[in-house]
Amino acid sequence: MDKIAVLIPCYNESKTIKKVVEDYKRILPEATIYVYDNNSSDGTDEIARKAGAVVRYEYQQGKGNVIRRMFREIDAECYIMTDGDDTYPVEPTPDMAKMVLEQGVDMVVGDRLSSTYFTENKRPFHNFGNSLVRKSINSLFKSLAPHWESYTGSWYNIETNVANPRPK
Repeated sequence: MDKIAVLIPCYNESKTIKKVVEDYKRILPEATIYVYDNNSSDGTDEIARKAGAVVRYEYQQGKGNVIRRMFREIDAECYIMTDGDDTYPVEPTPDMAKMVLEQGVDMVVGDRLSSTYFTENKRPFHNFGNSLVRKSINSLFKSLAPHWESYTGSWYNIETNVANPRPK
């Protein structure tokens, strides 16, 4: 069982995956970093492997399928799930992992919107699309936190009894 498992679902993230893996190796050297490739055609898997990640595959297309496979296969005390597109800052990760491992917190949810996400992200229409979806969801469900991103890809310790049921 890993103490800390960093789980990174990926689909065609060749431009960013090396940096993401290296950043997590630097900030959490004790963690095992898993990249789950979901039929990438751009060499994401090889780049991640060369950067030091354990690479596994989910051939059934879709992020939900990848997430289910990750939690079926990986056993850890603390799970950190992030995206392979380098849109989440890694610096808060050690403190968030400590909340799970030392303070007994069940889950911590990360946030990319309060960082430099919108200024650093240069993909055409990506910021517009994220803003549109976020505002629509928050409006539809009358969110009390208007900047909350309901579809965030940064989760710390998705309750271990959900991921891998076992007696406590």
